[in-house]
Amino acid sequence: MDGEEPMDQEQAAKPKKKKKKVRKSTVLLVFIVLLGAAIMAYPTFSDWWNSFHQTRAIASYVEAVENTDEEQLNAMIQAAREYNQRLLTKSDRYKLSEEERIEYESLLNLSDNGVIGYIQIPAIRVNLPFYHGTDEAVLQVAIGHLEGTSLPVGGESTHAVLSGHRGLPSARLFTSLDKMQKGDVFTITVLNQTLTYEVDQIHVVLPQEMEDLDIFPGQDYCTLLTCTPYGINTHRLLVRGHWIPNLAVSPDALEDAVRIPVYIVLPAVGIPLMFLFLMGMLLYYRRRPVVKKGTAKAAASAGGGTLPEAGGRRTSERAGTTGKRRHSSRGTSRQGRTGTRPRYSGQRSGKRDRDRKK
Repeated sequence: MDGEEPMDQEQAAKPKKKKKKVRKSTVLLVFIVLLGAAIMAYPTFSDWWNSFHQTRAIASYVEAVENTDEEQLNAMIQAAREYNQRLLTKSDRYKLSEEERIEYESLLNLSDNGVIGYIQIPAIRVNLPFYHGTDEAVLQVAIGHLEGTSLPVGGESTHAVLSGHRGLPSARLFTSLDKMQKGDVFTITVLNQTLTYEVDQIHVVLPQEMEDLDIFPGQDYCTLLTCTPYGINTHRLLVRGHWIPNLAVSPDALEDAVRIPVYIVLPAVGIPLMFLFLMGMLLYYRRRPVVKKGTAKAAASAGGGTLPEAGGRRTSERAGTTGKRRHSSRGTSRQGRTGTRPRYSGQRSGKRDRDRKK
């Protein structure tokens, strides 16, 4: 028990460490940094998230087609072509009755999820599924097929129209459609067939001008439609293509459709990491103790220690100079005590004695 008392006394003698209080300014600054990182990363992350879901939709669609009997796929395409033929005799084909809408939504609906097929535009790196209709719920995440236009199964006297938004913060969609030029190609895959179209006309029209979307006898057209100018959306950009025989498709075409682009992955990962690094550096330097000059000198004199290296060097130099001065003063006092005088003083006293004798 006696051995434990000194231990208790030592523990009591040790000063208790004060808990560091987190400053409100630090919490506020961290919150602002995190909020800024979230705002900057939202468009990129949201685009990545949307692309992830759309590529999964394409992969699921391809798998569903592969698991469907060939005869059933051909029957579905034939039903869509018969629907396109009936559109030629319809006076107001953009207005659908309830029965016509139900029939339209049932055509080419393989998995009962509204997906008709998917479009690939190599020039602007677009690989997206497209759905029945142009409701806002569809256009916020994907491409929509305009009701009243031909279903995209090809054939003479058909004109399919696919519509998509531009400039959404959550998805790219048709944002880069204005970069397409005449001669560019795009492909549309519906069930077990792929159609290739070459751009031959690019027009900017008012929303009510629908003449460019008419069905032209003997022609097989497909038009891509979006709003323009960017962010203003007062007009419509129409990129029309005519059917051409399929080109040699690289084996990576389907892989590109389900692969997340690098320009999406890098910002989505890099921006959060950059802000985490900056926040860590900020916290590190705010918690780092700052030693004031006056406090350091007082601590050094009280503890018999020395100041940092630079200050120590100056102190030692001053001490050496003072020692030299003391040593020289002591030597002078000793010379005075022993009666030693400089040579020139003895010479002067000898001259005075000779003068007196004379």
